[in-house]
Amino acid sequence: MSITSIRIPDDLEHSLEALARETHHSKGWIINEALRSYIEHQALENQRWEDTLEALEDIRMGRVVEGDKVHAWLRSWGSKKELSAPKK
Repeated sequence: MSITSIRIPDDLEHSLEALARETHHSKGWIINEALRSYIEHQALENQRWEDTLEALEDIRMGRVVEGDKVHAWLRSWGSKKELSAPKK
């Protein structure tokens, strides 16, 4: 494990200290959890952006499924005549 120094504004430091007391966790533990959560959130946001760009390219290239076909497929779920997923 490595050590990294950061500057924390006084108000944030006071909140961090209070949270550490309330939760019986060290400030380091809270900071690590916050960083882990932030990094996971950013990775998810990046993946969503990549998915959006891919979807926009599909639309640009005409690789889409008509809404009526999707709705018919969804309405068939759970019925005896459930349809297969529509294809692009």
